[in-house]
Parts: sequence; structure tokens; C-alpha cells
Amino acid sequence: MAAVLLTSCGQKEDAGSLAVDENISASLTYDHRMQLDYAKEFAVDYYNDGLALITISDGSRFLVVPQKEEAPDDLDSDIVVLKQPVDHIYLVASATMDMFRSLDALDAISLSGTKKDGWYIDEARQAMDNGSILYAGKYSAPDYEQILDTGCNLSIQSTMIYHSPEIKENLEKFGIPVLVDHSSYETHPLGRTEWVKLYGALEGKEDVAEQVFAEQKDAVAAASDGENTGKTVAFFYITSNGSVNVRKSGDYVPKMIELAGGNYIFSDLGADTDASSSVNMQMEEFYARAKDADYLIYNSTIEGEVKSLDALLAKSDLLSDFKAVKDGNVFCTTQNLYQRSMELGTMTGDIHTMLEGEENADETYTFLFRLQ
Repeated sequence: MAAVLLTSCGQKEDAGSLAVDENISASLTYDHRMQLDYAKEFAVDYYNDGLALITISDGSRFLVVPQKEEAPDDLDSDIVVLKQPVDHIYLVASATMDMFRSLDALDAISLSGTKKDGWYIDEARQAMDNGSILYAGKYSAPDYEQILDTGCNLSIQSTMIYHSPEIKENLEKFGIPVLVDHSSYETHPLGRTEWVKLYGALEGKEDVAEQVFAEQKDAVAAASDGENTGKTVAFFYITSNGSVNVRKSGDYVPKMIELAGGNYIFSDLGADTDASSSVNMQMEEFYARAKDADYLIYNSTIEGEVKSLDALLAKSDLLSDFKAVKDGNVFCTTQNLYQRSMELGTMTGDIHTMLEGEENADETYTFLFRLQ
């Protein structure tokens, strides 16, 4: 989705980002905007007494009010008030669980849109084991009775909720605010990770958020300190109907490949008018365009891990003619990668290690493994 720039009275545009509204209330004095290095899909503006206005690129606004303060009574009707502590959260956007984990704020989550066996984050599984987080149904089929009984204060949804708008409407009718996480729309990997600052503001843990984000910045910097290797990389998976899903060149995965010192093989596969970050093509087209790629990385986060090279080749006879297959440079991502949103710097480092082709490097990967 295109970013929505708010244009009501009292607002001015902060260059290159969402609009700043300095006059949301006669009783509030604007102080400053949170510094963001990469994220473009949200903003946080601070006012007196620690009140923070979160603005999302879909136009939604949330005023976070410290526990000992009160919300003004002259706010615009579209501003949703969230009184701290913001807890009893129904978390459906699975990529944000790792952010709450990194903030040591899992106790703010009471309900999950993912079942226990669907989590690849140990702390989330343990929380569901001991009952501190309960399964409350997926995004399209929430258990409203359980959600209400739990005293839910907020639902954090992924953009999948746009496929079921009536669910969002129902939650809001029940008095449960819905914050739609747009981190998946960020084109830079650190832009995605920087959403931890939004949740830091939500939970009053801005300092922790700054620290954990800085760690990932350092990890990316360490993987980006060399020259471009000139090596080409194809990142893909094969769908159930046999077509090949590849990332558009403006997506965050090609950016990670670039930062790691490689070249994405589909560099001309630009963005178009829809919000999708990927595109499907027939195997014959994939073969014609990617057969000479130096490295293949199979994306296991959608269709599941491929355990061996033979298992991958079984998906199409054409794959055996690829340069990367002949050279033994075929890798697969671990299935937990998508949920580990606070480890994109580590993944960039894995790609860098792969491109460098260091001896015994297979023992150092976190989110990649070589298909044998």
C-alpha cells in the first residue's frame, strides 16, 4: 500500500516520511519525532508527559498514554487511545513475536493467532506450554468469546487481515483496537527490524528497542564491509502448482543479497502497482533467467524445508542443468527465518559467508544450510 500522508489542520510534512501533527490536542505540546534510520511505514511523535502518537502508513493513529497520565478529551475521532500497560494482546502478526521477545515483553501477549506447534521461537512455545499465551484462532477465524474473556486490549494483525476486513471491523466493534503491522512492506531488511522501536514505544521500552536494533545494524555492517563479489544469487521457491515464486528486485531479500556482497539475478524485476513483494513465473522462464546464477537459495518459509538436493531436483528436471546445482552451491533457508524478524542482520551475514565460500563455512550458518 502507498503511504498515507495525513493532511488535516495543524500538520506539516516531515521530509521523506509520514506527516507530523503537532496539534492533536490543545492540552498537548509537541516535543519531537522518534529517529528512524530505515523504516518508512510508521512514525512515532512525542508530546509532553511522555504521550506518544504512533502513525501507521495505512493512516491509522494510536496515542500511547503512560499509566499515570490521562488522554485529552479533544482528540480527533480517528486517534485510538492505548493506555499503558498495553497488555493482554492478541498477536496475529507472527513476525512481531520476535520483537516482543527481544524487548523482554512476552508477558504483554496473552493470545496467539498461531498454534504452539507453528512457532519456531522457543520462548513463544514455552509460553503456550505453560498457558501464559493461549491460542485464540487465526486471523480469519478468531475466537471472539475467548478474546473478550481474556480482556484483550489490542490486536496486532499482519496485512493478511485486509483479506478479511470484516474481522477487523468485528474486533473494533467489540472495543478491541487493531494495529496492522506493515513491516512486511519495508524494502530494507533493517527497515523491517526497526519496527521493534514501534513496539518499544508501545511497551515503554524505547531504550531496549534502540539497543537490540543497534545490534542488528552492527551485524549488517559487519556483513557489508567488503567489496561486491560479483556472484549472482536466485532466491525462490516452487509452488504447489509447479510455478516458481521469486522476489521482486525492490524487496528486502534482494537488498540483503546486495548488502552481503552479491547480485540478485532478477535485478530488473521491479515493483508494480500492487503491494506484492514477489511474483510467480513458469519454470521455463525461471530456467532461462536463472540457470547461470552462481548460487540458488530455496525459500522454505512458505512450502516447507527441502531436506536434500535430490528432493529439490524432484520438483523439476530442469533444475539439474543449473550452474549452481552443478557447482554444489544450492542452499535452503531454515523454516524459522520468517519469524526471526530480529535476526535479519544474522541472515545477511549468512549470505555473506556463503558468497565468500570459506572452508568449513557450513558449520557457521544460522539460517542457511547447503543441500547435499
